[in-house]
Amino acid sequence: MCGFAGEVKTNGPADIDALERMAATMASRGPDGNGLWTQDRVGLIHRRLSIIDLSETGSQPMKDPDLGLAVVFNGCIYNYQELRQELRDRGYHFFSNSDTEVLLKGYHCWGTGFVERLQGMFAFCLVECDSGRVVLYRDRLGIKPLYLAERSDGLRFASTLPALLAGGGIDTDLDPVALHHYFSWHSVVPAPHTILRGIRKLAPATLLVIEPDGSRHQQTYWAPAFERHPAHRDMTAGEWEDAVLEALRCAVNRRMVADVPVGVLLSGGLDSSLIVGLLAEAGQQNLQTFSIGFQDVGGVEGDEFTFSDLIADHYGTDHHQLRVDTEELLPALSGAVAAMSEPMVSRDAVAFYLLSREVSQHVKVVQSGQGADEVFGGYHWYPPLLEASNGLDTYASVFFDRPHSEMAEILSPAYACGEDASHTFVAAHFAQPNVGGALDQALRIDTTVMLVDDPVKRVDNMTMAWGLEARTPFLDHELVELAAACPPELKLASGGKGVLKEASRRLVPATVIDRPKGYFPVPALMYLEGDLLALVRDTLHAPVARDRGLFRPEYIERLLAKPNEERTRLNGNKLWDLGLLELWLQSHRL
Repeated sequence: MCGFAGEVKTNGPADIDALERMAATMASRGPDGNGLWTQDRVGLIHRRLSIIDLSETGSQPMKDPDLGLAVVFNGCIYNYQELRQELRDRGYHFFSNSDTEVLLKGYHCWGTGFVERLQGMFAFCLVECDSGRVVLYRDRLGIKPLYLAERSDGLRFASTLPALLAGGGIDTDLDPVALHHYFSWHSVVPAPHTILRGIRKLAPATLLVIEPDGSRHQQTYWAPAFERHPAHRDMTAGEWEDAVLEALRCAVNRRMVADVPVGVLLSGGLDSSLIVGLLAEAGQQNLQTFSIGFQDVGGVEGDEFTFSDLIADHYGTDHHQLRVDTEELLPALSGAVAAMSEPMVSRDAVAFYLLSREVSQHVKVVQSGQGADEVFGGYHWYPPLLEASNGLDTYASVFFDRPHSEMAEILSPAYACGEDASHTFVAAHFAQPNVGGALDQALRIDTTVMLVDDPVKRVDNMTMAWGLEARTPFLDHELVELAAACPPELKLASGGKGVLKEASRRLVPATVIDRPKGYFPVPALMYLEGDLLALVRDTLHAPVARDRGLFRPEYIERLLAKPNEERTRLNGNKLWDLGLLELWLQSHRL
């Protein structure tokens, strides 16, 4: 896992100074090395985190002179060894032991469609040196980010949004459609939008081809079908459990591919506990596991060490507890906001930021249970959709933070979006083919959109702030395809994730499986009071905020008068939504 940036000019040479400024912002993503490659109007720059092939032969940008190709890559190809052998059998010779080189040979052998052979998480750029053709790729579930900036003199791209800002020449006006999504979906802004007009992001499961004449075309290369397949018609509940467990077993084992040790983020919940159980089953020795806890505040428990310790003892892992004092949270909040490529309201971001700081002192790679709730139906808003006659309205009523009518109360007229952009987006998504009922529609949008631009992005940003690679077996695309085909009633059983819970009974203690659903607790950030409230108030009253005029002053003052009373439909704090957005804008000097 790394960070990269690049430029494709319409004419003239690539701007090396701009590329170097972009790379400097991504030093934490790639602390082990850096490299630059330019040819005429194309330039690539890379920051390296060494995970596979730790030698210099694995450095990037990587060029294959014989094939006339260059590449920069962020991520990991878990089946690179199998692909490497297949390419060797076809006559290709390798000069490194890296997964990066497999991308060069694979593209040369199979063309742009070779991406369908890849198992992993990735964003990368391939350049045909002779023709000047450039191809950008993003993985199926959007685990690895890829931001784009259209400029008058060409296209720039990078692993982070702040990198593009550092390159300069970006339209930093706020995007009204993105603002609508931000306030509707607890800060989820679906691709291609970002909060800034001048920066977009490549959608998951998408490739973008830039031809030598400047013409472009995009292609979506993967879309899971959320419907029942005839081949599964006669499967019993037990057979579904077998299939899920075997698919997850494969996904977990794939993600142990590395030339450095791999640990596990162990929250004590079902998902991370099952990962540990499967690794123990596979004979993994001296597995390092990590958990985080905070001080209790106002009767709210700040840790789940009871359960993480139980799993660590049960499987004999080398377990690390990180205990965080409340005094550390505000300084960490500043660092977490600075690490965000886009504003994220979840307080989990601070927990992941601090956990990653600790974990990075021990290992470079961890597996995480992220994504299981979206893939296997673990959230409370799913059951009402099982029998819903109008999936769109039901989904909006339980999941959207605010109705469209409230946007006019929040935003100044210059930033308001005239249409209900979020409702329109969901309606179009629900109308797409290859889906069963309303619950399938909701699971599809949560898996392919909400998951990508909330928890997955959060984990990537917070771990990479400390040079830590996070791997997510529940987002293995073959496991996601299987879960999408699974009957919804099996997923909703046992209070959610039923099929996963039943499958896990073969490995995980019942105490963990049958416990009430937990979340990443950060009690000191649950309520706006004391120094945290003062920070939000000062941020919203800062001269730059007044000059921006994003929010209606009367709305700000109403929320500040009673800072913890007005809540969103999913019990978020409305004042925090405003404060976090303004904090992010000021952190990035916008």
